[in-house]
Amino acid sequence: MTIIVHHLNNSRSQRILWLLEELGEPYEVRRYERDRKTMRAPDSLRAIHPLGRSPVVEVDGHRLIETGAIMDYLVARAGNRFGPPADAQGAILYRQFLHYAEGSMMPPLLALLIIGKLGLLGRPARPTVQRMLDDHLDWLESELATRPYFAGDAFTAADMMMSFPLEASRARGGLDSSRPHLIRWLADIHARPAYAAGLAAGGPYAYA
Repeated sequence: MTIIVHHLNNSRSQRILWLLEELGEPYEVRRYERDRKTMRAPDSLRAIHPLGRSPVVEVDGHRLIETGAIMDYLVARAGNRFGPPADAQGAILYRQFLHYAEGSMMPPLLALLIIGKLGLLGRPARPTVQRMLDDHLDWLESELATRPYFAGDAFTAADMMMSFPLEASRARGGLDSSRPHLIRWLADIHARPAYAAGLAAGGPYAYA
């Protein structure tokens, strides 16, 4: 059965296309475009799942949501390729960053996005939220000062999960050359052939 990825432009689902390319799994992309004024997903995505969010993946007779859960499922399905390292510390780091990407890193980025849309009304809140995000970026910079990837010496699905919040931080969250380890890591993941193949499959992506 072909894996079907319901993919919204400029969204978290780009990571799933990348993972499938890394795994060499055949898949079908069904694309959805955001409304240019509201940036919301179209109503047609709600026909796939009531929340109308992406990614939604159809695989093995299941319909899955939540990027981390989909990554977990697909990695396990592929015999744990790009899964947790064999050493205990690497396995802990893998699980930590697999969940940290959405649970801790994305909330201040989403807050910055909303603040930006509020114009003058949002300005008073921006410094506070930016400091919150800077704390995350400073910590992540220190983490990658000690190893090439988030779970250790090898590239894993934890790096794929971390791509979206760090790409968004590069685009609108203040991530720049003052944090060279994060910039190096972004350059490394963007150089992977499977990353480029995922972009080709998903269409224009604002954060690459």
